[in-house]
Amino acid sequence: MVLKRIAVALTPMAGAVAFPLIVPVVLIRLGLPAAMLSAVLIGTVWFVVMLRSAEMPGHH
Repeated sequence: MVLKRIAVALTPMAGAVAFPLIVPVVLIRLGLPAAMLSAVLIGTVWFVVMLRSAEMPGHH
């Protein structure tokens, strides 16, 4: 349970930090198309992880 709460807390921060760090590096090293692809992939993975780790109320 504690690990789940840590994951819920760290997921938004991890995505918010990783996105602006990775995309510019990819842009400089590999070019615009690769940077756009990495932005889409990072955003998609981040969104899926956020949904999977969300604390939703259960149905009774």
